[in-house]
Amino acid sequence: MNIDNIIDNIYPLPEKSKALLKENIYETTFPKAHVLFKVNRISSKIYFIRKGMVRAFANPGDEDITFWFGKEGDAVISMKNYVQNEKGYETIELLEPCDLYELNTEHLRKLFNEDIHIANWGRKFAEQELIKIEERLIFRQCRTALERYKELMLTDPEILQRVQLGHIASYLGMTQVSLSRIRSGLK
Repeated sequence: MNIDNIIDNIYPLPEKSKALLKENIYETTFPKAHVLFKVNRISSKIYFIRKGMVRAFANPGDEDITFWFGKEGDAVISMKNYVQNEKGYETIELLEPCDLYELNTEHLRKLFNEDIHIANWGRKFAEQELIKIEERLIFRQCRTALERYKELMLTDPEILQRVQLGHIASYLGMTQVSLSRIRSGLK
């Protein structure tokens, strides 16, 4: 997905504002298993996925708990870093080699002060990310394991093809054995 489509999907900008924003966005590539964000660290970057798949996870005990997957067109961001400039609680790693667009948050904050259209774009970006977080919380807390799996099949079947089962099971809040039972029961 190209950067123009990603920007427009967040909030269409006048051409002058879009050009100004794009001047601060750089293309970068990282290999599979690269860690973009580490828990308890502050990052000054936002990424948008041109090509590839990532996951966000926490590790409160012995096992990783995956709570988000990102793919082409998605933003990769630690909201705590972005909003409060504080250490994040998540680790974000690449599940595939990724081509990314990189944006420095300090440059973005400067643009917010210089261009009202970019400031509105940033507000819409934060609002969209908040809605995604809310949807994930409801998805995880208000559905049974079977319902969560069926919804993932309907809304994001690509994850089932591109992500290893252990990460999917963690994301769905179940063991890999439980996930295997659910999958075999649906065949």
